[in-house]
Amino acid sequence: MAAHRLRQSVGRLFAMGPELGSGRRAFSAFQAFTEVLRLPSKQLTKLVFPLEELHEHFVPGSRPDLHLNIFHPSLEDIARAESFFTASARNRIEYLTSAVRLDHAPDLHRPEVCFIGRSNVGKSSLIKALFSLAPEVEVRVSKKPGHTKKLNFYKVGKYFTLVDMPGYGYRAPEDFVDMVETYLKERKNLMRTFLLVDSVVGIQKADNIAIEMCEEFALPYVMVLTKIDKPSKGHLLKQVLQIQKFVDTKTQGCFPQLFPVRQSKLQMDLTEINMAVPHSNHK
Repeated sequence: MAAHRLRQSVGRLFAMGPELGSGRRAFSAFQAFTEVLRLPSKQLTKLVFPLEELHEHFVPGSRPDLHLNIFHPSLEDIARAESFFTASARNRIEYLTSAVRLDHAPDLHRPEVCFIGRSNVGKSSLIKALFSLAPEVEVRVSKKPGHTKKLNFYKVGKYFTLVDMPGYGYRAPEDFVDMVETYLKERKNLMRTFLLVDSVVGIQKADNIAIEMCEEFALPYVMVLTKIDKPSKGHLLKQVLQIQKFVDTKTQGCFPQLFPVRQSKLQMDLTEINMAVPHSNHK
């Protein structure tokens, strides 16, 4: 079981020491994760590997055309990815600037990852959760859909730049298509796109447009399922299996595994952010 493998690797985490990040703050963050490891196996799996917990309700062989690709990051992977988002004197995390068009965007040489999704899908909340170890970074979260109107750029240490894209659909900026399509098509240092999909309603028409852009421009992208704690397990399993089938049969550039995010106490494996930036580009 994944939970058992995580517990086995806890000793190796602390053996890595300074390699994962310096400072009491970074160490305390890793200590917090070891507290999670002390939870009973069922709770641990539900919290850290929600898709594996969900998969237990799927009857093998009942639908040969449906399956789940389960991602099993190691504890070291999770800790290393978390260290990217832990602010320190040597790892500065900060808001850089905003732009309404690509020609207004800063000329940055670090790799970039961008987050895109429908209005009110939980994009800003997720980004705020990613920056929870850098509380001085302000990410505005609104209960009203369509709050993000510009391309917002955030520096994540020496590793990469995170770009918060305007939401599409309800209350999207009038020039949304020109703004986003131009960025996705022409931004040379864009390494990975994280496309957020509401797990309650599944892939919508507007999502298909974003997916088509990623496919047309041959962009590597990841499907992130938000609000997985909102629907019933039966409904969530149905949606997840359908989305997994879509990824397997209708996409070429999408990462094969789905990444789940909770609405309350947002939890997400940050390892895919690490994977978004080739190690050869880390300077």
